[in-house]
Amino acid sequence: MADPRVNELASRLIRYSLNLQKGEKVLIENTGIQVPLVRALVREAFAVGALPLVTLKDQEILRALKQGTSKEHMELIAKHELARMKDVDAYIAVRAYDNINEYADVSEEKMGLYSRHWYQPVHTNERVPNKRWVVLRYPNKSMAQLSNMSLEGFEDFYFDVCNLDYSKMSKAMDPLKALMERTDRVRIVGPKTDLSFSIKGIPAIKCDGKRNIPDGEVYTAPIRDSVEGTIYYNAASNYHGISFTDVQFTFSKGKIVEATSSDTKALNEILDTDDGARYIGEFAIGFNPHILHPMLDILFDEKIAGSFHFTPGNAYTVADNGNRSSIHWDLVQIQRPEYGGGEIWFDDVLIRKDGRFVLPELDGLNPENLV
Repeated sequence: MADPRVNELASRLIRYSLNLQKGEKVLIENTGIQVPLVRALVREAFAVGALPLVTLKDQEILRALKQGTSKEHMELIAKHELARMKDVDAYIAVRAYDNINEYADVSEEKMGLYSRHWYQPVHTNERVPNKRWVVLRYPNKSMAQLSNMSLEGFEDFYFDVCNLDYSKMSKAMDPLKALMERTDRVRIVGPKTDLSFSIKGIPAIKCDGKRNIPDGEVYTAPIRDSVEGTIYYNAASNYHGISFTDVQFTFSKGKIVEATSSDTKALNEILDTDDGARYIGEFAIGFNPHILHPMLDILFDEKIAGSFHFTPGNAYTVADNGNRSSIHWDLVQIQRPEYGGGEIWFDDVLIRKDGRFVLPELDGLNPENLV
């Protein structure tokens, strides 16, 4: 018997996240072959009169493609995938990875070819700015293990997070969005962190269940050359199949001039992918009340209650500082007391301390008011 929570999630994705309409085409792309949710999405798409297209992918096969690839090969794949992406109205990606380190032995050169010549033209340049889209994971044993949970326990957590009332959260985001859009100077302080930058004139975007599931952030971007100081990311991160801890950046005139981590060599190879990789493309404040600890999955980790992320690489065109790169690497700092605390200041006014919003108009985003 199908889990009713799967059907509820499919309904939210089709009807709320994508607002799919009769006659529209939706591409459902599943890496990991998660039949229950994909089947429910197909049925829900038909129920609203839409036309579902389905692509099933396997992580081990993708690894083989990337290991043997060339620029011409990636461009060939992108040509076909881009034509399909242009022909649909909406896109859903369901990703469930059995091994987050599957690409660890694929060279950074090959991963760079994938980023520049497949992912960037299809997703960064076409899907993200031009389509209605939503990306999510699906619970499996690997994700449960990363969360130090049983599979059943993780499934309960997953559906609590993904079936949250995002319309309620959306309303609570409005004051933060307005505040960010009238702010010039931002300062963030915490352990090994003293960072300053400007967000003046750049839009702030609410993430309220219409792009990523789970959701719960408001993002903007810093003025490209305004970033100064140092930042230490206390949440581990996996990028291109390599897990990093203790990532620390030093900035001068917006550029990362020093970068260290548990694997400093691999970190700097990623940052040397192109000219924009050493500049920041996104600044976001996270506040999902159910997500408290990192699990090496950025769709969850970037929404951690009391966190923010500060992202090397490409800026989104809806909150654009002009930075362009084939990478977009969300790195997270958690500021709740058990992670060392920290403060966020807007124009010399304290707005969040130790992970809790302190301004009355932002109190609706504190955890007890979102559950």
